[in-house]
This record gives sequence, C-alpha cells and structure tokens, in this order.
Amino acid sequence: MARQQSTGQQSTGRPHAWASRFHGAKINLFYVPALILLIIFLVYPLISGFMISLTSWDGYNPQRLFVGVTNYGTLFRDANFRMTLVNTLIYGVGSTIIQQILGLALALMLNQKIKGRTLMRAIIYLPALVSAVIMGTMYYFIFQYQQGALNTILVALGLDRVVWFQNPHNAVLIIVLVNSFQFVGTSMIIYLAGLQGMDRSVVEAASLDGATGWKMFINITLPMLMPAFTTSVVLNLIGGLKLFDVIKVLTGGGPGYSTNSVSTYISIQYFDNQNAGYAAAMGVVLFLIIALVTTLLNKGLDKLNWQS
Repeated sequence: MARQQSTGQQSTGRPHAWASRFHGAKINLFYVPALILLIIFLVYPLISGFMISLTSWDGYNPQRLFVGVTNYGTLFRDANFRMTLVNTLIYGVGSTIIQQILGLALALMLNQKIKGRTLMRAIIYLPALVSAVIMGTMYYFIFQYQQGALNTILVALGLDRVVWFQNPHNAVLIIVLVNSFQFVGTSMIIYLAGLQGMDRSVVEAASLDGATGWKMFINITLPMLMPAFTTSVVLNLIGGLKLFDVIKVLTGGGPGYSTNSVSTYISIQYFDNQNAGYAAAMGVVLFLIIALVTTLLNKGLDKLNWQS
C-alpha cells in the first residue's frame, strides 16, 4: 500500500510539474511578437547599416564595392564632419539645459493653485504636438530677412533689418532656442508628474520643521524630483542629438555646412552626394555616440538618485 501510495503521489505529481512548465512556456511565447519587431526594426537595420558603411556605394546601384574601414578613416579626417559633430553636441546639450530650467520653472509655477493653470499647461505643451517641420516654417517667417516678423518690428522702430542666419554662431543659437521652446512643454509635463507624485507627508513634515522657499526646494523638492529629472534629461538629450527637421527648414544646414548636425550631414552625403557608404558610417558613429552618452548619463544620474 505504501509503495502504491508513493507511486500514486509521484504519478499525480508529474502532470502538475509538466503543466507548470508548459504554462511557463506559453507565457514566454508572448515575448515572441515583440522580439520579432525588435529584430526587424532595430537589430536588422543596425547590422545592415554597419555592413553598408564598409562599402563604397551610391545608394542605387546594385553593385557594392567592399572597402573595409576606409569610410571611418575618411570620416575622422573630414573637417565638415567634425564641425557638424560639435554642432550636434551644442544642439543636444544646449537644448537640454534650457528645457530643464524652463520646464522645471513652469512646472513649479503651474503646480500652484492659480486660475487658468489647466489652459496654460495645454498652451505650453501644444507646440510639442506640432510637427517640427511646421514649427520650423513658423519660426522661419519670424526670422526671415525681407518680411519676417522680427525685422518688420525693427523697421517699424526705425532700426535696420538683421540677417539673422548670416552669422553661423547666431544661426546655431537660434536653432537651439527654437528646438527648446518647442519641447519645453514635454519637460514641464514630466516635472509636473514628479511634483504631483511626491510624498506629501515628507513635504508637510519639512514645512513643520521650518523649511520654506529656496531651502525647501533644495533639500526636499529637488531630491524627490531626481527620477523625473533623469527621464527629462535623457529624452531631451536624445532628441537634441538627432535634431534634423528644424535645421533643414530654418537654414538648410547653411551658410555652407556651418549649422548642419550629423543627421542633416548624413542626408546630404546620401541624397546629394550619393555616398551611401560614407553616410552609413556617420550613422553608425552617431548611434554609438548617443548610446554612450545616454548610458553614462543614466549611470551618473542613478548615483545621484541613490545619494538623494
């Protein structure tokens, strides 16, 4: 009887074990569609782009000449690429700094119980919903030389017109400001979510201890906003580093190559110069730069989160 009973327990235990394994396998199958999409739209283009970067190809001819790492050697000797790389870093870092300052300030203001705050939030966030091409076109008519809004105001005040995009430094600054103003609403929304998700008991305890104003902001509010700060900085930085549309609409990359980002320079090499292999090499380098910067930034900000 003992043997039969133990045998029965074993026999009844096996179906449960196999059932649990099969159940786990069925759950894991739900990852397959996402994995397929990841391979099709991320892994395959990345590998394909890297393989193209090792060739001399015009982008249209079925014949591709393998040249190894020649494109990468040419890349780092290209003065125009070095200039566009500096511009890209300015667009990314400059836009991120402006958006954090303005976004946090607007979030702190609109988190207060003021009349019309919902409407103000919607108005500030609205540009982020508009296409970058449309926003760039709108700002183009503001900075246009002949009939632009700013020059019209200057003429009405008895002043001379200004060629806003003639100086490359001014043009780069204008692009940074336009990109920042368009997406400052995104940072504002992220910080608002962080402010409204704060532990109110900690804030009230700090208030009872006499913390107010700047002291409250530095010691309580800012440390509790670090997760929101990390999210906002990473998203803004990635967007700025791959800036394309606004540059194309406002300056077309000119004068010369002086306002191009790496993204716009890639399009010039591919479509205008029909140098797809060289353009692919720049795309790989841009991908590596964005991946490296965001990884290091995430690690640094995570340390700050733990310390706070």
